[in-house]
Parts: sequence; structure tokens; C-alpha cells
Amino acid sequence: MQDLRVTLIQCELYWHDAPANRAQFEQLFAGLKGNTDLIILPEMFTTGFTMEPETLAEPADGETTQWMLEQAAQLDAAVVGSMMVKVGEGYRNRMLFATPDGELHHYDKRHLFRMGGEHNHYEAGDERVIVNFRGWRIMPQICYDLRFPVFCRNRNDYDLLIYVANWPKPRRNPWRTLLQARAHENQCYVAGVNRIGTDAKGLEYSGDSLLVDFKGELAIDGGTEELLIETRTLDRVALDTFRDNFPAWMDADQFDLKL
Repeated sequence: MQDLRVTLIQCELYWHDAPANRAQFEQLFAGLKGNTDLIILPEMFTTGFTMEPETLAEPADGETTQWMLEQAAQLDAAVVGSMMVKVGEGYRNRMLFATPDGELHHYDKRHLFRMGGEHNHYEAGDERVIVNFRGWRIMPQICYDLRFPVFCRNRNDYDLLIYVANWPKPRRNPWRTLLQARAHENQCYVAGVNRIGTDAKGLEYSGDSLLVDFKGELAIDGGTEELLIETRTLDRVALDTFRDNFPAWMDADQFDLKL
């Protein structure tokens, strides 16, 4: 099984301006072609975390979706991030996983952040998703999902857990702590990508994007509140060897997840 090169991009976001954000990320992608397999962007990377999907949501196959597929093909790397999409008569906070060969996977945020009113504007997802990419089993999650470990319990069915977020600075400690906890309890790599800067509502974001290995050690720490574009290689042999030597997952409690 091959290793996987993962790139975290932590940056500010233009408020409610999808073209400006897409243009920004195209600039930030410079130099990544041939040097990474997977590029992770923040939650709602085209708009910032907003409760106005009625005027800003795109169709599921809209301009940003096509842009992600184009970028993935050009970079020969998967491009991952969340955006708001219109589904039927409702809206979803949807994480898209665009691959270089034109495949498009998606995960709809299961746990909506009620303290911000997200549940009043979006529909919750009802599917636990695992994406197979370049020999790695990857589970996508979005922001508030991080606080609910039962939903993401590893059933020996994934190797990398991804969280994209707009996680405010006052709650940075839970963000950092829980990302490391998810790596420990699930014996997997965990990538968490957050934004920086201040949004139009006055909320500040500290970044703190992390790449955590299966022992809970930090491989990338974006706790500088600055632009971060950083790539690390996930070691497949080391992960498999650790799981073989310490197979705690075999003693996990069995349960049925009812959504």
C-alpha cells in the first residue's frame, strides 16, 4: 500500500464571495502539482460560515463543483472542502471530495450547529461516508461533527479522518484536544483544517489546523493564526504495523448506529 501526501490549506475567506475565494485558492495551489495527493480546504470555503443559503447556495453540480473537479484534474490530486448546496427544496452543508479522474464523492454534515442556528437553515445528512482514494479509506466530517465520537467510531473501515471547519478562536482548546482524541481512539490519522481571520459577523478564527498521527502526535500544527500551506506524507506501513501490534479496535463495543 502506498503512502499518501496530504496538504492542509489554512487561510482567510472572502465573505459571501465565491469567485474571489476560488481565485484565491487557485493562487494558493501554485506549486502543489506533483507534490501532493490530497488538498484539504476549510468548511464553506466559498463563503465563510453563513446562514444565508437561500441566496448563496449553488446547485449540487454548480460552478464550484465543476471548479473543484477541474482543479483536481490539473493538480493530479483530490481537492476536498465544504460548501452550501441546494438539494430539492432544502439546503445542505456538503463536503465535496473531487478526484483527478473525475469522480465526485460527497458527505452532508450530520450534526448541525444549533448554537449558530445552522439547524434552522440546513438539512442534516443521514449517511456515514467512507471514500476510497489511492489505497486509503477516508472518512469526511465537518466542524461540529467533531464533538460526536460515536458517529465517527472506526469499525476498522477507515485510515484517515478529515474535519473541515470554521471553528471560532474562543473554542480553540476543544478543537485541538478533540482532534487528537479522535486519532487516539480510532487509531488513525486525523486532519483538521480551520480558517483564520475575522468574518463579517465579527467572529475570530485562530486556525489551529492540525495533522495528527495514529499515536496522537502532531505532524502539522497551524496554531499561528497565519496562512498555512503545508504537506506531510502519511506512512501506510507505520499505520498498519501499529494497528497490528496494538489492535485495540478488536475489543471495541459493538452497536448499531441509528440516524
